[in-house]
Amino acid sequence: MKIRQDFPHRVREIENQWIVLADGTRLAARIWLPEDAETTPVPAILEYLPYRKRDGTAVRDELTHPWFAGHGYASVRVDMRGNGESDGLMEDEYAPQEQADALEVIDWIAKQPWCDGKLGMMGISWGGFNGLQVAALKPEPLKAIITLCSTDDRYADDIHYKGGNMLLENLGWAATMLSFSAAVPDPALVGERWREMWKHRLDNMPLLAETWLNHQHRDDYWKHGSICESYEDIEAAVYMISGWGDSYINTIPRMMKNLSCPKKALLGPWMHKYPHFAIPDPAIGFLQEALRWWDYWLKDIDTGIMDEPECTFYLQDGVPPAPKYLERPGQWVRTHGWPAPTDEIETATLTLSDNGLSGDGELSTDRLIASPLTAGSLQGEYIPLWFGADFPPDQRRDDGLSLTFDSAPYIDGLDILGQPTINLSIASAEDCGQLHVRLCDIAPSGESALITYGTLNLNLRDDPGKITPPVPGEPMDVRLSLDLIGYRLPKGHRLRVALSSASFPLVWSPNKRADLTLKAGRPALELPLFRAEPIPMPFEPPESATPCRIETLRAGQPRRTISEDVGSGEVTVCVEDDMGDVRFEDHGLRVEQRAKEVYSSHPTEATRTRADIEWVYRASRDEGEGQFSVEVTSRYHLHCDETTFYLSAEQRAFEGEALISEKSWAQEIPRTAI
Repeated sequence: MKIRQDFPHRVREIENQWIVLADGTRLAARIWLPEDAETTPVPAILEYLPYRKRDGTAVRDELTHPWFAGHGYASVRVDMRGNGESDGLMEDEYAPQEQADALEVIDWIAKQPWCDGKLGMMGISWGGFNGLQVAALKPEPLKAIITLCSTDDRYADDIHYKGGNMLLENLGWAATMLSFSAAVPDPALVGERWREMWKHRLDNMPLLAETWLNHQHRDDYWKHGSICESYEDIEAAVYMISGWGDSYINTIPRMMKNLSCPKKALLGPWMHKYPHFAIPDPAIGFLQEALRWWDYWLKDIDTGIMDEPECTFYLQDGVPPAPKYLERPGQWVRTHGWPAPTDEIETATLTLSDNGLSGDGELSTDRLIASPLTAGSLQGEYIPLWFGADFPPDQRRDDGLSLTFDSAPYIDGLDILGQPTINLSIASAEDCGQLHVRLCDIAPSGESALITYGTLNLNLRDDPGKITPPVPGEPMDVRLSLDLIGYRLPKGHRLRVALSSASFPLVWSPNKRADLTLKAGRPALELPLFRAEPIPMPFEPPESATPCRIETLRAGQPRRTISEDVGSGEVTVCVEDDMGDVRFEDHGLRVEQRAKEVYSSHPTEATRTRADIEWVYRASRDEGEGQFSVEVTSRYHLHCDETTFYLSAEQRAFEGEALISEKSWAQEIPRTAI
């Protein structure tokens, strides 16, 4: 990545700016400005997050925001209420208070002497969500947004539920936020009141997993903040971006189809990171692409960005499966909108038949799908996030625990772009059940690489807002769309459809093992194929501003391990998210963060499914203004029986050796849909 210092504008930084809201709450902002902005006002770009500008996002902030300021924008990074140095408490994600505060922040920015009154919002994940949510509220200054790795439907495509099944990430992210939200305000910025602010947060810490577990189907809780409830509310221009290594990809075809505002879409090979420093490569000049967008919508400069086809995709070449990729070869393609015209995307139909996956034929007899509840351990992380071994390795073990259908080798290969969809009739042996469908690339050597997948809770098969338990033995017609994918099947490789009745630890086990029967007939896979020509690399090489100066005291060591008790058959997946121990050289803040997630499942006894997560956070400053030392340990535990989830958590916070706060929770939550 090229580091830029020769910007068109000299940059001035305001390290910490208080934005005072109507109720007296102070939000903390970090602002980068063109040096002459107060005499020559400029448009502003807002990024609004709970992740602590002082340390949590400081590395990426310094790569990004000064670059925009150097190109003639006021770039503003604001910590939400109850996070970082901001006052108050945060009770939940995407709460009405969060959005109301954002409107006040936008109004404050637009009235500053350095702002010309026009504003854009940019963000990834949480910041991508609230960019869409705030755009739907139509604040007058907001003209355009860039939303990365986000969703229009909080139930369908966040870290809570997928296909109506509860993701283990539902607990994992609750544990993450229990630790993140307990981080200390920096005494160097807030002074002696840091202890009072910190203690106030610790004493009022929400148990987020309890809230999310109490909403197991798509109810009004999830409809709040889901812009799919009223797409027409968004009038600002929307540039939506994600990567094939991320989990927030299905939102893009929905938004491209349903938004009526000006819009563009980009999908590359990346994990859950900004595309100028994400892996796998190729990284792109995201900042230059964003500048074209901002110049067009905030400065009325015709950069040509709206003359291009609306959608840009990277078709990944099939490569041997690996738990981590630094690079994915492939080709860039473009489509004229989405759904794409039929001369760009056409659909092939393949039947799951007696002869495997074929262009014709039928399934003459019923087939059993009888996966142990431990199937799925090679699925990989739901969101590759911490640069660990997060991608799915060779799928052959999970294929062996599934009902599979293989095609003949494709002599010329295939270019797949879209959402493969499966149509079949199944019956469950119980009044519950899960269907998991994986589409895999089978090499001549036998290696099985996951292309894409889908999952469905049969209790919510017809409507995610309506619980309809299966009638044991009664056939159910199912149509399941797999995740959006762009993939080039190599010449001579085969496709495999793998059907299983469990996928752990991607999703929590059903309340009892429920084997399925695939009914005879013509179960079919609809496969979207790209038929147009690739294009040359459409983006400039990645650039950034000068990186943050950091001393690494201990490098992070993320790991993912799988173990099996041969006697009981119990499988345990352990994920260690270790971010290391670093010191920020500019202000001396030292931060260490690490987590250990342990998920266990038994092959036949669903009530033995459990999860244990521990986070450790340490922060200190050894010298200079604002010396302190704190440590917080946070733990979550979840187990179940057929009718109830048993959720517990605890948190202990120390200043030096002194115990400052100790809190525990224990809740019993009825199983309604899961």
